[in-house]
Amino acid sequence: MKLFDVYPVNDITIVKAQGSAVWDDKGQEYLDLYGGHAVISIGHTHPHYVQRITDQLNKVGFYSNSIHIPLQRELAEKLGKVSGKEDYQLFLVNSGAEANENALKLASFHNGKKKIIAFKKAFHGRTSLAVAATDNPKIVAPVNETDNVIFLPWEDQEALEIAFQQNAVSSVIIEGIQGVGGINVASAGFLQKIRSLCDEHNAVFIADSVQCGYGRSGQFFSHDHAGVNADIYTMAKGMGNGFPIGGIIISPKFKASYGLLGTTFGGNHLACAAALAVLEVIEQENLIANAEQVGNYLMEELRKLPKIKEVRGKGLMIGIDLPEELAHVKKELLFKHKIFTGEAKPNVIRLLPSLALTKAQADQFLNAIKQELN
Repeated sequence: MKLFDVYPVNDITIVKAQGSAVWDDKGQEYLDLYGGHAVISIGHTHPHYVQRITDQLNKVGFYSNSIHIPLQRELAEKLGKVSGKEDYQLFLVNSGAEANENALKLASFHNGKKKIIAFKKAFHGRTSLAVAATDNPKIVAPVNETDNVIFLPWEDQEALEIAFQQNAVSSVIIEGIQGVGGINVASAGFLQKIRSLCDEHNAVFIADSVQCGYGRSGQFFSHDHAGVNADIYTMAKGMGNGFPIGGIIISPKFKASYGLLGTTFGGNHLACAAALAVLEVIEQENLIANAEQVGNYLMEELRKLPKIKEVRGKGLMIGIDLPEELAHVKKELLFKHKIFTGEAKPNVIRLLPSLALTKAQADQFLNAIKQELN
């Protein structure tokens, strides 16, 4: 049997990882500024994380949600404390797409309406409803197509008002910072407008925080920069530092009932242990503040460099928009300078490193990109 060939891959095999460094099977060290799509939040193989999972595996790795799992309540309490959303409710799943799928469904259960507002260049996942709300026709199969999703221009308040007037809107789903779309930051004014229109029309504000959440922006949720509270926040990626876990936190106005949502693997013992370790390290090592400080430093220094069209982002979620003639820079960073970065089409380099990235490691990247730009 062969693998189903859907991933374009670099000819590199990683066999060891520690902090923001990874090593290939030839012993070559790389600086990891991508963290596997913003997944590595506290650094590779953090000792507290490894110990937490190992200890749990030696007790019980899995049982279903048909019994008490105290780790789930422990995780909810810690997440409420660290995020500042202590009056919200937690439902645990396994991925970002599943989180968004459940959020959109819960919104529709709540108000009985069907229409979803999403935005141009949005990416919300690859499952049925999440991909229907994703602005990429190439990954939307015919069976996923629905007229229940309305795509609006990014940051267009007038179009948003008209859409609410003309439709029975169930929910608005928005990334506080678009990741796949190219690190586009939603302004405070736009997020505040969404909040006010959702209140006025009994619609649900869904803050997709799968990539831009969990401290990456210098606030726990990037939407927090706007001073608004969403009705549902979706999470995954950095939540488990590599262990598959996702979740939605749900405002108090939503009432739960048996069977309303469900999952086999969501909230399992190992996933909860991983997620608790992540929150404990974020708290103990002040990683949200570090993300803000190192991220601000990186963006300030990048904006001084020639030939870059624009630097966008917040904290350690940074997009470097390059002209077409510099499209080769990402490849040079990897193969010449041994630095992993991400990309967004057509020519945006995405930086999504561990929240524990040091200034010295930021300087290593800055020196490398300076060489390529010069």
